[in-house]
Amino acid sequence: MKRAVVFIANGTEEVEAVTPIDYLRRAGVEVVVAGIGERDLMGAHDIRLTADLAADDLEGSFDLVVVPGGRGCEAIGKDESARNLIVKHFREGRLTASICAAPVWVLGRHCGILTGRRFTCYPGLESESCGGTFVAERVVEDGNLITSRAAGCAGEFSAAVIRALLGKAAAEEVASKVLL
Repeated sequence: MKRAVVFIANGTEEVEAVTPIDYLRRAGVEVVVAGIGERDLMGAHDIRLTADLAADDLEGSFDLVVVPGGRGCEAIGKDESARNLIVKHFREGRLTASICAAPVWVLGRHCGILTGRRFTCYPGLESESCGGTFVAERVVEDGNLITSRAAGCAGEFSAAVIRALLGKAAAEEVASKVLL
């Protein structure tokens, strides 16, 4: 069974976290939700989020790392445990996915892994390319990196992640179940 970790923090954009968690679990992926600093968190729109464990307590390796956006993603980028796992994971060629502000604020600013890569992000952050090349598309795939623009793209983003991780048939099966 494939394993994924989804990071959340206070201020995480709820749709950008819950959609990939839900779709990945529907596809049969073991998803671990890792909280920054604590397990009980408050999303960007005052929805309570509960992590399975704190990021500091993560063990083992993952096939996929997902970093949702929202103002809370800055805390993910600043967290040493999360940052180290993201960088190591990415440099080992494993699938790394982020949405909204997270491609720039986490992967670019804090992890330094956008250099030479095509990416997309939340409108208005394009100028902070961090050495990458911005592409104005809803979802951009570049090797082991998948990025997306915002909460309204969360379904497409999650389907692209499943396709990259498990194949086209798995992505289509989940998409048909949620009427995507």
